[in-house]
Amino acid sequence: MDSTHDDHGDDARPAADGAIADAPERGAAHNAHTAAEPTGDGGHGASCCAPTGRDAFLSAPTPVALGLPARDVSGDARHLVEQVRVPAQTFRMGDGRGDENRGDGETPVHEVTLESFGIDATSVTNDDFARFVDATGYRTEAETWGFSAVFHLAIAAPAEDVMGAPAGTPWWRGVKGADWRHPGGRDSDIVGLGDHPVVHISWNDAEAYCAWAGRSLPTEAQWEAASRGGLDGARFPWGDDPHGDDSVPDPTPKPRDGTPWRMNIWQGVFPTENTLEDGFLTTAPVRSFEPNAYGLWQTIGNVWEWCADWWHPGYYGVSPLIDPRGPERGQVRVMRGGSYLCHDSYCNRYRNAARSSNTPDSSMGNGGFRTVDRRDDSPIGAPV
Repeated sequence: MDSTHDDHGDDARPAADGAIADAPERGAAHNAHTAAEPTGDGGHGASCCAPTGRDAFLSAPTPVALGLPARDVSGDARHLVEQVRVPAQTFRMGDGRGDENRGDGETPVHEVTLESFGIDATSVTNDDFARFVDATGYRTEAETWGFSAVFHLAIAAPAEDVMGAPAGTPWWRGVKGADWRHPGGRDSDIVGLGDHPVVHISWNDAEAYCAWAGRSLPTEAQWEAASRGGLDGARFPWGDDPHGDDSVPDPTPKPRDGTPWRMNIWQGVFPTENTLEDGFLTTAPVRSFEPNAYGLWQTIGNVWEWCADWWHPGYYGVSPLIDPRGPERGQVRVMRGGSYLCHDSYCNRYRNAARSSNTPDSSMGNGGFRTVDRRDDSPIGAPV
């Protein structure tokens, strides 16, 4: 599940000159909105699985963004994640099946043309990120701030480390000492989890890794093309049925309990009871389930993945047809794919077309990333 957005209404319209109109300010008022109770659209208008911004836990000014290491394209930068090649293509981007979430900007469906590109077959793992940290001494923003967001059933920390929850989302807690090496708090570790996706990674942290590794975060268009695996218009990387059952008439995005799972999302009653039908309460190894036709594993479910783009709900209305790269400015960055907390009763963002976003300094126990071939114009540094 994810951080979500208001139904911006007129604020989502393209400006007269084709630029994106300024988005509303996203301070305490935005956090208050995203922590609201489920809305009349099936609960898809409220925040559930990625709390927006650190100020939701701690009322303090945001520090200056961390400096990034110099981009290294030499052989010393060891990005060892398997690569797959996404062919050049024109595909239909966006939701054309009526599954979209109000205010997320999944429509209009529009054609996008991309050149071929290489992308990680999996999310970046704990072992991958450890090589980066060992080589550079980098400290993530969760480590610098001293806390990160942890789902309440995944906390492994003494009571004095638990800072509390954002109003309206009691399943999220700020936990002191939670970071990529300690995903549940100080009493947890990643021993035996080397092949799980690294979490508690902010957009700024992901960019720092890319700078070291000579890589880039995918654009939103690259991410969606890769996730679709050549299945134009499909809900999921394998088709339209959440369980991959082609015999189901008129399939819907809602999973069916008791049926084999193709993704790591929530089963049971969110947020109090997970029946673990897919085998996992939190993260799964990155090569769980099955890859899509291009060879990508778990683009939906498991962990949210950062994209390079700024997010705006009206962008699809003015998006270029060739190689779109998002608005020129913004306040939140795009996240894609959903996570192990997604549940249809609260949000259905475990789809190819689903969009969400968060502030570049945000980190949480269900947020990670994957990378693509380096782009010379990749965004570097703090938000503008």
